[in-house]
Amino acid sequence: MFQISLYAPNPDTASLYELTLETCGALSVTLSDAADQPLLEPGPGETPIWQQVVVTGLFDDNANAEQISSDIFNMLGSDAAEPQLKTETIADRDWVRAWMDDFKPMRFGTRLWICPSVYQPPEPDAVNIMLDPGLAFGTGTHPTTALCLRWLDAHPPANKQVIDYGCGSGVLAIAALLLKADQVTAVDNDPQALQASHDNAQRNQVTDRLLVCSPTEVGKESKHKVDLLIANILAGPLQELAPVLARLLKPGASLVLSGVLLEQAESVKQAYANTVDWLTMTEEQGWICLEGRRKVN
Repeated sequence: MFQISLYAPNPDTASLYELTLETCGALSVTLSDAADQPLLEPGPGETPIWQQVVVTGLFDDNANAEQISSDIFNMLGSDAAEPQLKTETIADRDWVRAWMDDFKPMRFGTRLWICPSVYQPPEPDAVNIMLDPGLAFGTGTHPTTALCLRWLDAHPPANKQVIDYGCGSGVLAIAALLLKADQVTAVDNDPQALQASHDNAQRNQVTDRLLVCSPTEVGKESKHKVDLLIANILAGPLQELAPVLARLLKPGASLVLSGVLLEQAESVKQAYANTVDWLTMTEEQGWICLEGRRKVN
């Protein structure tokens, strides 16, 4: 195993680094104090974090440390100052199993659950996604994924065509399918994510309605337009992808974007201003989820 640590000079940068490491395939991500700063008892509703943070991602031996480091710098782009990055080899241990010890069933909204294999679903009659931590991003533990899952729970896409763009583990695609979507296309530029999405869909018995493909493959046919597109990726790629994602939506279709920090919301919304009418914005721990509708004209 090896770990990659990033020094974050402020809490907003720490949140961005955390999501970046998860997107790059970290088995787990931890935050620790970089400046010996005590955290006092928080007030109601507060989620305090140190002012200077070390964000550490744990990776499997089979992952390519050099490639991951390069991906980190490329993904961050101009969204944050160039991070101080440190890579270390650590003693062998069943880290995924150790993480699963702390990975409990989680509910999102009123009836949508994620349950690891070591537990029985707390509500057997609910919509239960059976999912274990793995090498692809997305188990519901990060606020951006949780925001999307709660949106799906509140807006079940029954009988709809859906795209999960930047699918990671496939958790959002599987949630949509279990909520009775007609078909879901899971899109990612990482072959490992596509494999994870397929494997997790197979475990949840929804592969018959799932299509996995790369960004270059989706939307090749002009008829491939959907009723709902969810993209849980970073703000920079979301802005760059605005023309691509808009073309994949039917007139009046829903667009749900996450992976965006609160201060990045306006720039992301502006990138879609010509094609999308924005309806709602939900925030959790400094991250937001944007809901919009594709303009009819």
